[in-house]
Amino acid sequence: MHHFYRPAIAALLFTSATVSHAAENFSACLQFFAHAKPPSLTQHPTDRALCYDAFAVLHSGESKTPVFVAEKLNRSSVMDAHEKRTNRFFADARLRAAERAELDDYKDSGFDRGHMAPAGDMPTAQAMAQSFSLANMVPQAPEHNRGVWAKSVEAATRKYAARASGDIYVITGPVFVPNIAKSPSIGSGVHVPTYLFKLVYDQDKNRAWAYWQQNDDSTRGSKPISYGELVKRTGIEFLPGVQPRG
Repeated sequence: MHHFYRPAIAALLFTSATVSHAAENFSACLQFFAHAKPPSLTQHPTDRALCYDAFAVLHSGESKTPVFVAEKLNRSSVMDAHEKRTNRFFADARLRAAERAELDDYKDSGFDRGHMAPAGDMPTAQAMAQSFSLANMVPQAPEHNRGVWAKSVEAATRKYAARASGDIYVITGPVFVPNIAKSPSIGSGVHVPTYLFKLVYDQDKNRAWAYWQQNDDSTRGSKPISYGELVKRTGIEFLPGVQPRG
């Protein structure tokens, strides 16, 4: 595996003096986190917690993308997830104008507005509409977004949840290398991630794994990594107090 990004990511994530589980910020949507415990990570001044009907977002005003997006999937929710796509993207008015992506930022950028909580996971019409918030998006390479990520990551996660015995907790997000400030951006400063990850945690089996893929049109997929490896690479304790099996 490549190890060059670890020191840079760790330095980025631990520059703030405040480390928080963010439970108080996500108090209205703790159901999307295993054992009602959001990830433990360094909190930055422009981070904002946002609750939606079917997912929760920790949004970064620095990158103008999510830090992570959390969902809870199970057999019932996957069976209900057959809503018609709205494709009506919008800027979330709960975020400050200077800290959020706007529709024009993606125009002619060459990047897709890549869902972190996929539209295909949404169990109701309102949840589907909410999933098109730009707070749920990152600039994603088009072939990656529509190809291996959609088929081998998002669809595979739904397939697993559909046959699981209980709830599956999913956390998805971007990684910027060497850091947000030095990563490329589009529009008015919406930063482009180098990697994307999707953590899948089966609570009944106490089993977790993570997809880790480069945000590039040439990406063809890769073997999932362990939960411990994801924590090392990002510096985020996604499942506080949990020691999942691989």
